[in-house]
Formats: sequence, C-alpha cells, structure tokens
Amino acid sequence: MSQLGKRYRCETCGTEVLCTKAGPNTPACCGKEMKVQEPKPLPSSD
Repeated sequence: MSQLGKRYRCETCGTEVLCTKAGPNTPACCGKEMKVQEPKPLPSSD
C-alpha cells in the first residue's frame, strides 16, 4: 500500500517519486517495487 506523503526510491535506477495520493499498490520501477525512503537524521546542535 502506498502511503500519502512518503517518498519512494528505485534501487536500480535511482528514480524517486513522492506519493500525493494513497492507494492499494506500492509504486514500481524497473520491474521491482520501490522502497520507502527513511528521513535523513538532523545534525545534533550541541
């Protein structure tokens, strides 16, 4: 299931998509399902 507001990335070609509408399927590219990108950690401000 695709999740609204999540960014998906193709591990084969590097294509990225931003989900603007939730749906029952996961985005696919290059014949494989795309993986959800995790948010990058913010640098600490010590």
